[in-house]
Amino acid sequence: MTLPATESIYLTAAFYKFVDWPDYADRRAPLLAVCEAHNVKGLILLAPEGINSTLAGAPEDVHAVLSYLRSDAQLADLEHKESFATKAPFHRMKVRLKKEIVTLGVAGISPIQRVGQYVKPEDWNALISAPDVVLIDTRNDYEVEIGTFKGAIDPDIQSFSQLTDWVQQAKVLEGLNGRKPRVAMFCTGGIRCEKSTSLMLAHGFEDVYHLQGGILKYLEVVSPEESMWQGECFVFDERVSVGHGLKPGSHELCRCCREPLPSGAKTSALFELGVSCPRCHAQTTEIQKNSARERQKQWEIAKAKQINHIGTPHREEKVAALLPVDAPILYSFRRCPYAMRARLALLASGIRCEMREIALSQKPESMLAVSPKGTVPVLVLHDRVIEQSLEIMQWALKQSDSHQWSTVDEDKEADANALVKSCDEEFKLNLDRYKYPNRYDLVDGIAHRDAGAIYLNQLNTRLNASACLMGPKWSWVDAAIVPFVRQFARTHREWFDAQAWSALKGWLENFEKSVAYTAVMHKYKVWYQGAKPVAFPAASSMN
Repeated sequence: MTLPATESIYLTAAFYKFVDWPDYADRRAPLLAVCEAHNVKGLILLAPEGINSTLAGAPEDVHAVLSYLRSDAQLADLEHKESFATKAPFHRMKVRLKKEIVTLGVAGISPIQRVGQYVKPEDWNALISAPDVVLIDTRNDYEVEIGTFKGAIDPDIQSFSQLTDWVQQAKVLEGLNGRKPRVAMFCTGGIRCEKSTSLMLAHGFEDVYHLQGGILKYLEVVSPEESMWQGECFVFDERVSVGHGLKPGSHELCRCCREPLPSGAKTSALFELGVSCPRCHAQTTEIQKNSARERQKQWEIAKAKQINHIGTPHREEKVAALLPVDAPILYSFRRCPYAMRARLALLASGIRCEMREIALSQKPESMLAVSPKGTVPVLVLHDRVIEQSLEIMQWALKQSDSHQWSTVDEDKEADANALVKSCDEEFKLNLDRYKYPNRYDLVDGIAHRDAGAIYLNQLNTRLNASACLMGPKWSWVDAAIVPFVRQFARTHREWFDAQAWSALKGWLENFEKSVAYTAVMHKYKVWYQGAKPVAFPAASSMN
């Protein structure tokens, strides 16, 4: 495809693939990090049945994301459709987890198992011109309204999940002489047809076809002179609609219902820019309309000042106020107990850091460059790198210890170190095998649960005698051990709660209800090279 001659080029890539992905949730963080690293915007849906997405950005960046996806063996043959625009189609990047990548809501319908026959765009006209073929548009009513194929049947549905009821009742699908008709189905990019043809096969239809690549592929490869398409095709981004050659169309979007404006909508008394259109005016309350009016007002002010209203305002100024010059950089992972103890000590010492939350499956090169061991936490100072959690705690408390965490009596120092050493060695070994028995080829982790319970009994005995592990006040020892006890307790909470450890459970509960816990467990987005800095602790977590 020829790129438009302009300085700002946005490539839009639409793609999907049905694959068996039981680990789909684990893919979210690294995929989001890759997209953000390349400044790509759009939406990716992940589900146990696969991936569905439309992305946009600079051509080389979009292709870099596609290359990353195709590095997965299950996506090696991933196909995508391209179009170009001079206006950014998306303003944000989102990766969402769903039950289905396209919601039909019928159990047992899986394109991975069974699907209709694909028809290439160049062969589509011949198929749908056959008199014995029933042509069905599987899209929503507002999509069909602005364009469809000549002779197509509109099921008049408001959501894809309603198609099932229509199929069961449609007289046009009733067979003649005991034989069901041949059925051809189409949708925007092809994904809904994968599900709908699988549904038709489940209903006993034998000759079921669908347009390979959907309407978008048809408009890309079939010339206007040969086309049987009438109107424009609705797309779910800022372009609103496209025509032949996938050139942006003439339709505008209602900012309230996110559907294309009906013909003559702007002259209607029910139309208000950014607030309502004739289609949705009756569906929102006056309170909602007033909120939309304020949003539209702010957008117009921002546009007049030539600033970006979309996103968090003044973010750079807020971060600058929170992060001092030469702030330490902390590579961390939210749920890692080693990283948690390091964050607790940094918080207690009042040291602000630039937080770089990582995805364990995709460790950033900048972290590996300063710490090849590849584990968190890693604290990067202006003159050295600290790679061990206890060393980070010691360094932080040497800078400031206003809460007197390190005031352990000299005669108790050996006891404190031994208690933490037992946590990091024997207890951590048992914790890992209790929590992840499959990693160690174990049938279950019960034996290691019981071995770990011996250490917890010792802690409970201490806490029966004093409020904290080394006396009446919280110390670095409590902060070093509590993340591991928390992880042990969460492995099987009902079992943990059933144990006679009232003092230990009270100690853990007090920690999990504390302001410090809220601050160190603040959820950060996965960091990527070039991302704007974020501060630890986050201001919102301390309110």
